[in-house]
Amino acid sequence: MNVDLLFKIAGVGIMVAVLHQVLAKAGREDQAMMTTLAGLVIVLTMVIKEINTLFNTVKTMFNL
Repeated sequence: MNVDLLFKIAGVGIMVAVLHQVLAKAGREDQAMMTTLAGLVIVLTMVIKEINTLFNTVKTMFNL
């Protein structure tokens, strides 16, 4: 597993957390929630790409 992926996920998490807090304090709860959902989608996309790579590696390893 690549350590860069963990740093990217942590960076997205920190940015989303800060944006959520700023928007929530400004009274824009709906935009704060949408920011959180967008961050979740971004992270899930990155993780799904890695899972796809894992499955392809396993298929190649076992000649499936």
